[in-house]
Amino acid sequence: MATAAIGFLMFFLSYFSLSHGLVQPRRISHGLSESGKYLTRDELWFNQTLDHFSPYDHRRFRQRYYEYLDHLRVPDGPIFLMICGEGPCNGIPNDYISVLAKKFEAGVVSLEHRYYGKSSPFNSLAIENLKYLSSKQALSDLAAFRGYYQEFLNVKLNRTGKVDNPWFFFGASYSGALSAWFRLKFPHLTCGSLASSAVVRAVYEFPEFDQQIGESAGPECKAALQETNKLVELGLKVNNKALKALFNATELDVDGDFLYFVADAQVMAFQYGNPDKLCVPMVEAKKNGADLVEAYAKYVREYCFGVFGLSAKTYSRKHLLDTAITPESSDRLWWFQVCTEVAYFQVAPANDSIRSHQVNTEYHLDLCKTLFGKGVYPEVDATNLYYGGDRIAGTKIIFTNGSQDPWRHASKQTSSPDLPSYIVTCHNCGHGSDLRGCPQSPLIIEGDSKNCSSPDAVNKVRQRIVEHMDLWLSECRGVLRSSI
Repeated sequence: MATAAIGFLMFFLSYFSLSHGLVQPRRISHGLSESGKYLTRDELWFNQTLDHFSPYDHRRFRQRYYEYLDHLRVPDGPIFLMICGEGPCNGIPNDYISVLAKKFEAGVVSLEHRYYGKSSPFNSLAIENLKYLSSKQALSDLAAFRGYYQEFLNVKLNRTGKVDNPWFFFGASYSGALSAWFRLKFPHLTCGSLASSAVVRAVYEFPEFDQQIGESAGPECKAALQETNKLVELGLKVNNKALKALFNATELDVDGDFLYFVADAQVMAFQYGNPDKLCVPMVEAKKNGADLVEAYAKYVREYCFGVFGLSAKTYSRKHLLDTAITPESSDRLWWFQVCTEVAYFQVAPANDSIRSHQVNTEYHLDLCKTLFGKGVYPEVDATNLYYGGDRIAGTKIIFTNGSQDPWRHASKQTSSPDLPSYIVTCHNCGHGSDLRGCPQSPLIIEGDSKNCSSPDAVNKVRQRIVEHMDLWLSECRGVLRSSI
């Protein structure tokens, strides 16, 4: 989840932001589902600790969460915690988790990530107020909330003593990484975790991202996109303002920001399961000798803006420097996490690149410095040392990735008995396809797989997810019964 992409996936839409977190690939996730596609949008509130690592700071803030208990088997059914990621958490989406909740007779709760949406500890996003925005603080938020909600549920069900339901954690994209990291750091608080498209490996320079876009596009579409990029670079030199106007992006004064935006727009097609929306018109334009830049700009205007809700404003430094809290503050907040913890700098590969070579390491570092000051630097090595990167040493974590998703190269793609990993392989299987179906955005009710080019590929992985969950929840219930 969407530096496009970080420009995270909001996944899923922010499940990705769906609720889970992520919008522009710049953030890992993207887009929010419509109100009718939520299990619930009724807001609840929890008083959360601001700094979990200071014995002297006792400040608290209000953190938003949701609960859906229609399928809960009272009193001992499992509790599924859907982690929200780098975007507003506007409810519990009706994706494949709702199917799992019915099957396992589980209640579902979802906690908004600190600082995002309505869960901001401060009235301003000035640099000095962002010091408590980190994955470590977010994991401790989840642990504190889990304890609070279990006690709340016990009171609600008139249970006495210390009784625990079996818990299982879910997340996709950045929140998928949080799901894996939570099981790693707090194994006694969850029976297991599903880490969908989980970006557990912080990456300083990430050329594999662009390389996967080329692989997912195929030779013809890749060639058309590469030629388009060259023409865009030339257009910036010949008639800068006219070119940006063609893309409805005149507010992007910095050419590097415009080129990042152009690259991110193509990512959306592959990340969210709509490759033909991009490749069919681009290949056709190239074959017919039509204007490739115009064809690409039309895709951006009609699909990225018109359907997906992308905005050039997301890439504007003026917007990213805005410290006021608004519905669009997630852009600045995610960049802070990128610039301090995880990077995911989607740089152009040295050879055979689709994106512009001006989108390089220096571009990203300059943007971080512009937004957050000279001293900021992504502590990628420290992040991977703390969590293990793609060599994470936890147990009972399911990793899933879509074959066409460029973010899978920051995930764990090797499998073991304790850490099973599955690739969902199909033409339009992207970010979080195991939970969201196809396309991954906009949201498909219950994550229906019928529109995936290979529904069987999705359903087979889902069956394995069910088998792992069934085993781990059964083992967990045995431990809970023996402790009562």
